[in-house]
Amino acid sequence: MNLPNKLTILRVLMIPFYVCFQLNPMPGCKWVALALFCVASFTDFLDGQIARKKGLVTNFGKFMDPLADKLLVCSALICFTQLSLLPAWIVIIIVAREFIISGFRLIAAEQGVVIAASYWGKFKTVSQMGMIILLIIDIEHPAFIMAEKIFTYLALALTVISLVDYIRKNIGVLSNGGF
Repeated sequence: MNLPNKLTILRVLMIPFYVCFQLNPMPGCKWVALALFCVASFTDFLDGQIARKKGLVTNFGKFMDPLADKLLVCSALICFTQLSLLPAWIVIIIVAREFIISGFRLIAAEQGVVIAASYWGKFKTVSQMGMIILLIIDIEHPAFIMAEKIFTYLALALTVISLVDYIRKNIGVLSNGGF
């Protein structure tokens, strides 16, 4: 198993620890959760860079890397719903987008088509990571609360825009798939 795939597996293994610390009300736990989330997010960047630079792209990595990302983000969003930091309707929209895109990718893969990440998808990811980091920190200060709201609605808007962009660019995948 190559290094990028090991980093992907590490990211998946970090998720339960992140969740445990995120949901733990003891002082200091949110900072451990923040560190775990940041390290896990960095492994996403790092595994992709290494895989492309060293020619270590594998089918396992193509499958597990996006799955690991979705597990990490969805775990954080679900924690925020339980902690009343994020309304459920926002989480549902973001999670639904991930399921829809995953479905598109599965149908495309059956047809031998690879659906690459778009710039909208990358912007969406960065805004979601920013939102999640701010929500983990969760400082009760008006400026900070405003930043949380801005990143939350930016992430939500980019989630919807990237979904529409994926569907628009890849609608042929559905028609070729017998729909």
